[in-house]
Amino acid sequence: MKTVAPWTRFYSNSCCLCCHVRTGTILLGVWYLIINAVVLLILLSALADPDQYHFSSSELGGDFEFMDDANMCIAIAISLLMILICAMATYGAYKQRAAWIIPFFCYQIFDFALNTLVAVTVLVYPNSIQEYIRQLPPNFPYRDDIMSVNPTCLVLIILLFISIILTFKVLLPPYDDATVNGAAKEPPPPYVSA
Repeated sequence: MKTVAPWTRFYSNSCCLCCHVRTGTILLGVWYLIINAVVLLILLSALADPDQYHFSSSELGGDFEFMDDANMCIAIAISLLMILICAMATYGAYKQRAAWIIPFFCYQIFDFALNTLVAVTVLVYPNSIQEYIRQLPPNFPYRDDIMSVNPTCLVLIILLFISIILTFKVLLPPYDDATVNGAAKEPPPPYVSA
């Protein structure tokens, strides 16, 4: 019996919550599918009853419309696209078809790049957080509490949060381990001429 170190076994076939790569991909795809379905339901209910989600200019602190019909339609289209991409990733992982997972992988790369840009922006322009918070409506929840936090501490908290998110996105198994489907296939028999 061959003894294997526990950390070797962990890195060889697991990535998402200590699950196998395939199981982790299915769980991640279903999780994103649920989140995007909830977002779609909220957007459709806001489109069906615009008065329920309408904010007056005094509530928003400015002379702009929070969510007009064009923005609502774009948000619904993005939500539908994300549901399609997540369903493709779940199906591709379930049926072991790697090509179906590629759009979800591209989305993850885009999301990683966007989070990295936000982190760089927070580092380069730390006062931008305070300016953004000042622009929020006066009745925004916890606005005053966030404004009372030391700006340096606020930057560190946001950078820590973004770093944790980026770390979870980067913790992937080695490529060789992610592509192996169990036992190695035997080569075909040699060609024999007739």
